[in-house]
Amino acid sequence: MRRFWIIVASALAVTALILFLRSDYEKAFIAATVGAVSWMLSYRAQMRDLVRANEPPENLDDDLEKDED
Repeated sequence: MRRFWIIVASALAVTALILFLRSDYEKAFIAATVGAVSWMLSYRAQMRDLVRANEPPENLDDDLEKDED
């Protein structure tokens, strides 16, 4: 999912640049804003993957409780 959001953000950045050069500032601003949101979503997806990779297995808590008894 991260790669998808990076592609969308890049396409919108290019679109915003083209619109800016054509002096269509309102549409350029909208494209740049949506591109920034897409970039943030890619960052969120990356962080979600890192958190999932670092989570302990679900059955680890059960093993710890058995050792305490």
